[in-house]
Amino acid sequence: MKNRLKPQVTLVGAGPGDPDLLTIKGAKALAEANVVLYDALSNDELLTYAPKKALKIFVGKRKGCHAYTQDEINQLIVDNALTYGHVVRLKGGDPFIFGRGSEEIEFVESFGIPTFVIPGISSSIAVPASQGISLTKRDVSESFWVITGTTSTRKLSTDVALAAQSTATVVILMGMSKLDEIVALFQNESKGEMPVAIIQNGTTPEEKLGIGTIDNIQKVVAENNLSSPAIIVIGEVVKESNKLKGFYEEFVSSEIRL
Repeated sequence: MKNRLKPQVTLVGAGPGDPDLLTIKGAKALAEANVVLYDALSNDELLTYAPKKALKIFVGKRKGCHAYTQDEINQLIVDNALTYGHVVRLKGGDPFIFGRGSEEIEFVESFGIPTFVIPGISSSIAVPASQGISLTKRDVSESFWVITGTTSTRKLSTDVALAAQSTATVVILMGMSKLDEIVALFQNESKGEMPVAIIQNGTTPEEKLGIGTIDNIQKVVAENNLSSPAIIVIGEVVKESNKLKGFYEEFVSSEIRL
């Protein structure tokens, strides 16, 4: 493949999982790509927007299984841009929401390569919305937190403890491995009856849902075999969802009967 274009890199947010939730601008960028570097949370169907002759390189990372380290990904972006021209870095959700997009941009620009960013629909907002959960609602929740469940040191973010003290809706990404710790923090604030929704593989055909409260959500997770990738939503807005209200009320009633 000849380098017909000057090196450039476009960071594209792939959205929460449903390929139809890619932005039009993102699709246009893919159509102009010479190389696409895509991660594990970007839907493979999106690669059909790229030219058939474009190189498609999987650089995904899952817990305990990394195709490349972040440093290797950074270097791959630069090497491919210098060799082939336009590189599209396709990242799940929005590339700047726990996506390390800013680190990649900084590295690429240190080589004098121009960069562009096309935002994506963040799973932190879109996945709850797909279940009718409005993260804010008048007279119910006036704000929301979006927190990573697992920091770079593999520990639970200290912000979760602060969020548990607030009246805001709390959205936790990458938190399934820390669920026991999260539950304990909310129980310490006497919020055992707080509604919780856990949505795995949101907006995709593989989507799975668990609804409960802080006190019983671990049981719900076990019964429904829920795991990562999943969004944890904690707050009164969960039971305000028209889509989930009947299910939630039936669930709570059955728990009371037990």
